[in-house]
Amino acid sequence: MKRIIVTGGSGKLGGFVLAELLDHGYQVLNLDLTAATEPRCRTLITDLTDAGQVFSALTSYTGIDELQPSLKPEPLDAIVHFAAIPRIMLVPDSEVFRINTIATYNVLEVAARLGVPKVVFASSEATYGIDFAEVHRDPEYFPIDEEHPVLPMDAYGLSKVCNERTAQAVHLRTGMDVYGLRIGDVMAPWDYAKFSEWTTVPEIREREAWNYVDIRDVAQAVRLAVEKDGLGFDVFNIAAGESACVEPIRNLLRRFYPTVPVHEPLDEFGSLLSNRKAVRVLGFKQAYFWRDQATTQP
Repeated sequence: MKRIIVTGGSGKLGGFVLAELLDHGYQVLNLDLTAATEPRCRTLITDLTDAGQVFSALTSYTGIDELQPSLKPEPLDAIVHFAAIPRIMLVPDSEVFRINTIATYNVLEVAARLGVPKVVFASSEATYGIDFAEVHRDPEYFPIDEEHPVLPMDAYGLSKVCNERTAQAVHLRTGMDVYGLRIGDVMAPWDYAKFSEWTTVPEIREREAWNYVDIRDVAQAVRLAVEKDGLGFDVFNIAAGESACVEPIRNLLRRFYPTVPVHEPLDEFGSLLSNRKAVRVLGFKQAYFWRDQATTQP
C-alpha cells in the first residue's frame, strides 16, 4: 500500500482528493487546521507555516488510529499539497502571500530533506494574471496553455508563481518529481445549481474566460499525477475541455476579447484554458460535463 500525506484535505477540494486516493487503495494522512469529514483517514492538526510542525508531521505515522499493531512511521511515496488560502479577499493580501508561500516552502523543503520522491501541489489559473487583475486584462493569446506568460498583479496569483519557482528550485537541487496543477474554476456538485444564470449571462464569468472543471475531475488529475513518474518539474492546466456558456466561444471572443489572437483551432464550445497537455502527458480524461450536471440539480 502506498502512503501519501495530503495537506488541506479538510477543504472543499481536498475532501474529494482524499476520497479519490482512498478509493484507489492509498493510505492517506491529512494535514490541516481542522479535521476532515472523511472517516477513512486521520487528520493531524498542523500549521504548515511552522517548519517544526511540518517536519514532525511529515515524519508521523500515517495509519488510521493509535490502536494499530505498529505505530512506526513508514517512508512516504508522495505528498499532495493543497492547503492554502484559496483566493483573494478572504484575508489581507499580505496574509494570502505569506501563508501560501511559506507553507509551500516548508512542505517542499522538508520533503526534500526526507527524500520524499514526489510532491504534487495546487497551483492555479490565477498565475496567468487574468482572473484577479484590478480591471479587465487581456491574455496574450487563446487558448491559454502552460507556455503563456505568468504575470499576475494580485497576491494570490503571485503566491502561486512563487510556489512554482520554489518547486522548480527543489527539483533542480534534489531531482524530486514536483508537479504543479494550474487548476481552473472548480465546480462541486452543488455549484451547478447556479449554472442556469452563470451559463447564460456571460458577463458573470468573463474573468475566468468561462472555463470550469468539475471537482471530481480535479481529484482524478491529482491521482494521475501521483501515479506518473519521471517528469521532474512540470506544470499542467487542469480544466474541462469545454466552456461553461451556452454561447459559442467565438461569439464570446468577439464581444469580450476582440483583439486577443487565437493560436489554435477552437471547437464551437471549446475551453479557452487548454487542458491538452494534461490529457497527453497525464492521461487526464474529463468525466463530468456541466450540461449533464446542471440538469440533475433541483
